[in-house]
Amino acid sequence: MSPDFQNWASSCQARIETFLEARLPATDCVPERLHKAMRYSVLGGGKRVRPLLSFAAGELAGADFERVTVVAAAVELIHAYSLVHDDLPCMDDDILRRGKPTCHIEYDEATALLTGDSLQTLAFELLAEKSLADVPGTQLEMIAQLALASGSRGMAGGQAFDLDSVGKMLSLPELEFMHIHKTGALIRAAVMLGARCNSCLSNEQLARLDHFAKCVGLAFQVVDDLLDTEATTATLGKTAGKDAEHNKPTYVSILGISQARELAEKLQQDAYQALDGFNEAAVRLRQVTDFIIKRKF
Repeated sequence: MSPDFQNWASSCQARIETFLEARLPATDCVPERLHKAMRYSVLGGGKRVRPLLSFAAGELAGADFERVTVVAAAVELIHAYSLVHDDLPCMDDDILRRGKPTCHIEYDEATALLTGDSLQTLAFELLAEKSLADVPGTQLEMIAQLALASGSRGMAGGQAFDLDSVGKMLSLPELEFMHIHKTGALIRAAVMLGARCNSCLSNEQLARLDHFAKCVGLAFQVVDDLLDTEATTATLGKTAGKDAEHNKPTYVSILGISQARELAEKLQQDAYQALDGFNEAAVRLRQVTDFIIKRKF
């Protein structure tokens, strides 16, 4: 990472951490155990890739920073809830997340279930309580977009497809379909919500941003599959090798390491091409794309 991008990313990460810390219920607020678990699951960890994409897209659109902070926090809360539920014994049954015990290990399964539920509803509370767009109708569309990205036709649907695919050999289009929903939907929402905090972009420009986000979402998953194969548990902060252990179809299991890496690079170039015409306004989006492709954790 260049020093310029590192400073920008660190500033955005600190900003989202401060905002989330202020908006999550305090640990002395009843019910204390649930609120402790919510804060445990959100604060003090994670790459904050989705907020970075929101901030970068907001910068491209010239959006108000305060507005973008709210939508970035909402997307991160949805992501955090999905991780809490994903780690449960009925899902991926993992004991480590972001270098510490998963929520159900630190607390218990019932508390983890309620933690995810509560983080999800807090996300929509944030989106509904303040003006985030120049036109009220646009804000309603933004709320609907996050709901669609999170539900059965987005992330949750992708998770269902993932659970149903264990032990099966998927085709590459089937795997792509799964991850467009499971991983990509929320990444696309992060970009589009950040951009729509200002109304200056045309429908054609928004469509190009959406294509960019689709490419980045798939690239993120390809790199994730590579890291699950090649990186260590200590580096990842979560259990390495879980996909192979659970006999899950991945880009590595279907393509092999070399072709999976080539696919990540192709998706990176496709993402860049989608940003043609935005010029220097898209520099942060290009930098976040580089970070996603080259990350080691």
